[in-house]
Amino acid sequence: MTVSFPLDGETLDELKLLCEEATTHDYRVYETAMGLPMASSFESKGFMVLAYEDDEDVLVGAASAIDLIGLHTYEWSLVVTPTYRQKGIGTALMDALQTGLEERGAEGQLAVVIDGSPFGHTFIEKKGFTYSFSEATLETRAESVELKNDIEIIPYTGEQAELIAIYSAAFGDLPEESEELITFNTSTNGRKLWVARKDGEIVGTVTTAQENEIQWVTALAVQPNREGQGIGTAMLSFSKDYASKIGAKFVMLDVEIDNKKALSVYEKAGFMKAQQIDYYVKQ
Repeated sequence: MTVSFPLDGETLDELKLLCEEATTHDYRVYETAMGLPMASSFESKGFMVLAYEDDEDVLVGAASAIDLIGLHTYEWSLVVTPTYRQKGIGTALMDALQTGLEERGAEGQLAVVIDGSPFGHTFIEKKGFTYSFSEATLETRAESVELKNDIEIIPYTGEQAELIAIYSAAFGDLPEESEELITFNTSTNGRKLWVARKDGEIVGTVTTAQENEIQWVTALAVQPNREGQGIGTAMLSFSKDYASKIGAKFVMLDVEIDNKKALSVYEKAGFMKAQQIDYYVKQ
């Protein structure tokens, strides 16, 4: 069966049990890859395909597809309980998911596979997907931090032109893509867009997103001619300090594993690798 977000409490509890069982068996964390924290939100755009064992009415597999920023590009992943693997459930889930993507007018898709998960990479490659890139999830504890006096980090108040220039330089985004990102980060519940200011100039930006006891850090970027001045480190320190103030226990972020420069900055700020996600595109 296919259900759209937001999911009801009973279905969400079933999914959590499914992910916990797979996590215990595989030593891989499936709950985040499956997007469970977003699945109960009215602001999230996505759907789930659920597979039940008929006799006992137990959830034995699920596929999740999420349009993270509303651009009709879905990230999707699936998980099957260990005792029901290699019985065709994964294929059935994927077929139903592809139908759901077509019905919703998806313009693109990325398949998400947790590095080291049993059968995951082999399965997705047999289905005609090709490896694209990998992201590492890094984490650290939320804690009170003494912030630098020369770098002020404040909520975004409409400095759109400055942010578009920074996003363009850092991520290669087109102006309209940057505008959509700014709109998403300022209009989505739980997300806050911040700007870093030094010498009266906007020199960087970061977005924080609260997810239960975790605060995510995303879209961190520094003005190119200001790199090496401690601005990125200051925004990470601010994020840890802000997380502690709002009651979060951990701060997490995703970074492409090929981005050695960013990895070095995050590691120096106390972040450690928790998991790696591999992304595949359809051939």
